Amino acid sequence: MKHHEARPFEAVDRRRFLARVAAGVAAGAAAGLLAGPGPAWAAKDPWKMRLSGSSINFSKVPIEQAVQRIAKLGFEAIDIWSAHAGCPHLDDVQKRLGPEGLQDLLAKNKLTLYAFSVYAGGYTKYAELLGKAGGGVAITGSAGPCDPKELTSRMKAFLEALKPQAELAEKHNSCLAIENHGGALVNSIDSLKAFADLNTSPRLGIALAPYHVQARKQSVPEAILAAGKHLLFFYAWQHSPRLGQLPGHGPADFTPWIAALAKVNYRWYVNPFLHDEPPPDEASAALAKSRDYLKECYAKVRR
Repeated sequence: MKHHEARPFEAVDRRRFLARVAAGVAAGAAAGLLAGPGPAWAAKDPWKMRLSGSSINFSKVPIEQAVQRIAKLGFEAIDIWSAHAGCPHLDDVQKRLGPEGLQDLLAKNKLTLYAFSVYAGGYTKYAELLGKAGGGVAITGSAGPCDPKELTSRMKAFLEALKPQAELAEKHNSCLAIENHGGALVNSIDSLKAFADLNTSPRLGIALAPYHVQARKQSVPEAILAAGKHLLFFYAWQHSPRLGQLPGHGPADFTPWIAALAKVNYRWYVNPFLHDEPPPDEASAALAKSRDYLKECYAKVRR
């Protein structure tokens, strides 16, 4: 893997250096993500659930406060959003903090940079920032829907069209995750299987949103198994109104979902999520409940 050339050690203060080391480790893991675990890894280490948080769930406060709240919840990593639904965070980072400022902010709060959600603006706009901040996963949508009979040919064409962005992701130590969404090419379990069968790039993968899987009345564990080693991001997000979208708030039992993640040896973070930006204190309390609930589900899976 190619890494960005750093300035001489003497010119970098200790805190910033440590942040870059941590970011480099995360980026290195991202590059090998789709390769799957080796037998030694599988034999020695049981699957471990790790949690991340999305900044859009605190879009009413500046990025510094969003980072602080996500860290205070005990999450290990952060997904920073561009301007979808007016979220100001990623554009503010790009214009005001820059990659080194972002690294310093995350290091201060002991958070790992996991993802940029770039539904608004697109990956190309933020690729260099993501790379210079240490690399990670960029999440975006797919393409318009198609007739099921055309799924294979359309998926081939879609993946071919993504090659320039995959090359850009390689340049910037990152991966590109495509979210399943209602009315999109990547939507059904069949489309996830087609993506997995046809994708040969280690820089491309899936961001799985169970909300949209449930909207199609399909099985979330089955969708996880279909994505398999191509799964780069998992929204812990159910099809229910308002706070009911969150784990432990709505009716869905997330234990089979966590079990499926363990079965495919999902290497990244479980990200409790909702699209209904409540006031910050309410969001913090709701996510704390989701955190505890997900830990309970994980404990059941480990028995």
